Amino acid sequence: MPIRTVTPAERIKLGATVLGGKFLGLALLFLLLAGGSALITPAHAAETYTAHETTIFNSINTAWTLLGAFLVFGMQAGFVMLEAGFARQKETVNVLMECIFDTCLCGFLFWAFGYAFMFAEGNAFIGTQWFFLNGAPDTYLTTGIPILAHWIFQFAFADTCSTITSGAMIGRTSFRGDILYSIAVTGFIYPILGHWCWGPGGLLATMGSKDHFLPSIGTGFLDFAGSTVVHTIGGVISLAGAIALGPRVGRIFARDDKARGGMPPPHNLTVAAVGGFLLWFGWYGFNPGSTLSAMDAQGIGRVAANTTLAACAGGMAAMLVALWFGPTKGKFDLGFTVNGFLGGLVAITCPCYWVNPLGSILLGLVAGVVVFFGVNYIEWLRIDDPVGAVTVHGFCGIWGTISLGLFACGKYGVTGPTGADDSSPVKGLFYGGGPTVLIAQIIGSAVITILTFLIAIVIMKALRALPHPWNLRVEPEGETGPGGLDVFEHGIEAYPAQA
Repeated sequence: MPIRTVTPAERIKLGATVLGGKFLGLALLFLLLAGGSALITPAHAAETYTAHETTIFNSINTAWTLLGAFLVFGMQAGFVMLEAGFARQKETVNVLMECIFDTCLCGFLFWAFGYAFMFAEGNAFIGTQWFFLNGAPDTYLTTGIPILAHWIFQFAFADTCSTITSGAMIGRTSFRGDILYSIAVTGFIYPILGHWCWGPGGLLATMGSKDHFLPSIGTGFLDFAGSTVVHTIGGVISLAGAIALGPRVGRIFARDDKARGGMPPPHNLTVAAVGGFLLWFGWYGFNPGSTLSAMDAQGIGRVAANTTLAACAGGMAAMLVALWFGPTKGKFDLGFTVNGFLGGLVAITCPCYWVNPLGSILLGLVAGVVVFFGVNYIEWLRIDDPVGAVTVHGFCGIWGTISLGLFACGKYGVTGPTGADDSSPVKGLFYGGGPTVLIAQIIGSAVITILTFLIAIVIMKALRALPHPWNLRVEPEGETGPGGLDVFEHGIEAYPAQA
């Protein structure tokens, strides 16, 4: 099947569009910070403000939160490009359609009950109010952020988790099966388990305190921007889906045939690499935006710097390990390098507020190594993961969560609507804090990981048992017929033959 050649003019247009969007976002960020810089002082968290000053703070924080939401939502463009680029040509349209549909479905489900399950008052396991946002307050808890602004920010996070899930299931998932598992992920698994970590009174959020889960530990589970809540959950669900589906037709694993085995080559590494950079850019909304506060100037600057350094370290580590030990030994592997910096980004997402730059680099280096050996381990298990979603999001999410207990530097506490409160800093093992935080992180990560997998594998196996066309896996002719999954499910090819 002929592949359409991209002209130089089209490449320039694509590059200009991507860079233009980046510069526009940065310009908005600088304008926002310039407007609020005169109001930011180190002692904000301990001062008393007039109603007018509080209104100004809340307005600036809301603009900051919305900017973060827009950046995170823009990651969807990165996801579709990354996944489509790493997939085979005949799976391209299906990847694009699944990501677009998941986004639309997520909006409705998160409005109807997902947000209520996750962020409303209820009990330690689930929120029980605000369905369809009815009865919700004007602002979310003590943040001063309007409830709808908080909803749009958290919707973008939920959409990210849903998109991650599809990564390891590319090429053999029926579109109707995708509809069913997406409802389960966005509507129930992600928001309910997310409530345990981020919701008011959540089981893990209140862990270690009197009359709550494991009070003897003495500290709660921490996940600043979602290494566990977003990435581990998404990566583990994708693992369950890949196991339930089995490998794509014709997939040969390296352990079965060293000469012909291994991952099928990506059909467009240019698209995949650009998608990776778009995800990196969107992460500046993911992590700094999770402060929900432009008033915490030191905090958002630190988080952005830590995010950058972890990504750089992850990319370099994965490239070098693949150079020394990879299947193309002695070659600089683009795929591992892209997944390496994404693994660094996933890992820093949990500890980004509490570590220093050196800690970010070290944990990012480990993440890059995890990416290489994790991808090869999944291959050895004969699990077909076309984009490395299980390793990048699942394994690196677990590592990043645990790394907080090692690298939290003992200087930073919590962020807030008027600034940081560092009176009770988080201190990890390597900085003299003892094993307390590390133990809490291991427990929290294990609870979410194990429960997510058990729930997801039951759901995926049940969907795999349904009759066609609702079976999780597409009919055999959908994979082997002319045009593959794209033509079978969507009636069109991504690169139709030119007249």
